[in-house]
Amino acid sequence: MILTVTLNTALDITYRVRSLRPHASHRVSEVVERPGGKGVNVARVLAALGHEVTVTGFAGGATGREVRAHLSGIPRLTDALLPVADATRRTIAVVDELSGDTTQLNEPGPHIEPAAWGAFLDRYEELLPGVSAVALCGSLPPGVPVGAYANLVRAARAQGVPVLLDTSGEPLRRGVAARPDLIKPNADELAELTGSHEPLRATQDARRRGAHAVVASLGAQGLLAVTSEGRWRAAPPAPVRGNPTGAGDSAVAALLSGLVEHLPWPDRLARAVALSAATVRAPAAGEFDRAAYEELLGRVTVSGGVGVA
Repeated sequence: MILTVTLNTALDITYRVRSLRPHASHRVSEVVERPGGKGVNVARVLAALGHEVTVTGFAGGATGREVRAHLSGIPRLTDALLPVADATRRTIAVVDELSGDTTQLNEPGPHIEPAAWGAFLDRYEELLPGVSAVALCGSLPPGVPVGAYANLVRAARAQGVPVLLDTSGEPLRRGVAARPDLIKPNADELAELTGSHEPLRATQDARRRGAHAVVASLGAQGLLAVTSEGRWRAAPPAPVRGNPTGAGDSAVAALLSGLVEHLPWPDRLARAVALSAATVRAPAAGEFDRAAYEELLGRVTVSGGVGVA
């Protein structure tokens, strides 16, 4: 069983409009609501791939109840979220059908009291012995210590559980120092962490800071992986248009599934690129176009190799 941690869960709401214009009224052609937050998206994709997965973190208020109601109907997914007093946040994605662009609005999340944080730590320690891998994903809600992910990384590693960290800013900087097995920053997050805008140099620097492996998302250019085994680049056959929300979360799900299935790195990366691209074609985060995924999987280009510095 795989465990995903989403400390800042969300109700993802996607609006589709013909053309998004500032200072104008818009008629929404479609509204899609899904349970969200990065780790929740990862869990939904993992479940769709056939893996047993448990979601933990926080859920509160009417929005939190909606999130949990959505999760209850997903096969192979177990809800281990903890209730809190404040309401779970909403994230709003507005898809411009004419341009294909997406505008994202993210609320900050509920305030987490010390007692709730302590209860979460107890739940996390209880869950760890039964899992094959852990994903720590997303932003920290108000009230959670900035070093939270570093502590969660150390707890997982103390029990021999491989851990993937996908966050940004100071939580990422502190988390990397705790030596996670894998981090998956995008180009901006990697530059913020290392100070370098050159992807290879920045990825190598992130490894020196403590991460055992780094897989950097480079947008339409695919993924760059630097690990103890070698270095690889993986790219889709062509740019994909659609809603990019959740594409990085699908890449995390692919990397986790490849880890627990003991796939070689090139296969993990091909799966991550294909699944990420198939998510762009789907209507909402946490979903992917299965036909597109299967078609793209054999067409992803992976270069590099074992022992490449």
